[in-house]
Amino acid sequence: MNRKQTLNTVAVTPRDLRFELESARGRPWLGGDPVGTAVFNAMSLTFPDGERLFMDAVRHYRGEASGDLAEDVEGFIAQEAMHSREHRGLNQVIDRRKYPVAEIEAEIRQRIAFVRGRGPMAMLVATIALEHFTAMMAEMHHKHGDLFSNVAPELERLWRWHALEETEHKAVAFDVYRRATRRWSPLRRYVRRCMAMAMIGFMFPRNICRYAARLLEADGYSPEAARMAVHAYVWRKPGLFRRGWKTFWAWFIPGFHPWDIDTRALITAWRADFEQAPIVA
Repeated sequence: MNRKQTLNTVAVTPRDLRFELESARGRPWLGGDPVGTAVFNAMSLTFPDGERLFMDAVRHYRGEASGDLAEDVEGFIAQEAMHSREHRGLNQVIDRRKYPVAEIEAEIRQRIAFVRGRGPMAMLVATIALEHFTAMMAEMHHKHGDLFSNVAPELERLWRWHALEETEHKAVAFDVYRRATRRWSPLRRYVRRCMAMAMIGFMFPRNICRYAARLLEADGYSPEAARMAVHAYVWRKPGLFRRGWKTFWAWFIPGFHPWDIDTRALITAWRADFEQAPIVA
């Protein structure tokens, strides 16, 4: 695959979409499944503050970018801002009187504050690792659309729109990292990103499972039953995290680039459904 040509043919296009999310209020919106709903709600709770971290990390280094990459950085920031806004809306329809949403959000903010406190490069390295995770999840959404087969259309479109744009910009933060570390040795650059992924590859699934289990406990599950149900969902059936293992481990190949995993067909398949969406200039 010609990497430069591939990158130049994937436009990072912010679409200013707003979704009607009331169908998620007061019910397990993921096909009536309380476990799957808890897992996806847990992920959604991480997005508003997490994506602000991503925007700030890339924004700090955007002076390093030029040409097509500079344009993609602006698109990346705009896309992530709208993802943060829409998931904040989804998070607001979770019943905060029943579920420990405020406590989970406070823990997420605390974790993100820790990363921010380590400085701009730590923020950028965390961003590229987490962006690989979100691109992996988008790939799984495309390959296994059955997860959303019994979901209200607006909610399904929200997650598919998010997945589409995460795929479009999956290499932007990575290319900013390569540019910002261009004076580093290849070994130093490789070790730094692998260390970040080793940590995040453990912590991200762990935290999502913990948050989802706490949501299920509010539904009446015992702590042990909640933990077992969530782990079964993400690792066995449907195996939300397990399904993307090839993409995850590709990160550790020396010289890896996100577009070594060619997901342009995914983008083509989904873009048609959003062609009429308002575009952010």
